[in-house]
Amino acid sequence: MPWTTCSRRMEQTMSEESEELTPREEELALEGWSKKFTASEPKLTEYAKMYEELGFDVRLEAITPQDLGEGCNSCFMAACDLYRTIYTRPRKG
Repeated sequence: MPWTTCSRRMEQTMSEESEELTPREEELALEGWSKKFTASEPKLTEYAKMYEELGFDVRLEAITPQDLGEGCNSCFMAACDLYRTIYTRPRKG
């Protein structure tokens, strides 16, 4: 599968919001983190910086096969290091 097709498929899969939280997402939610979206560079750094400038703590989490859903393992293997999920929470103090 060409890289651009794989990348578009991954972005589409990850943009489809799931109502079920993974155990990791539940753990982060209990700590006050709110999931925003998943991105790769250069947008990842741009949005992380923007959230920080708006007064949020920012956390970047690596994606997992669970984040991608079924049928996208080849995409995950090809791009797992390129994507991160952005979480934010109000800055304390």
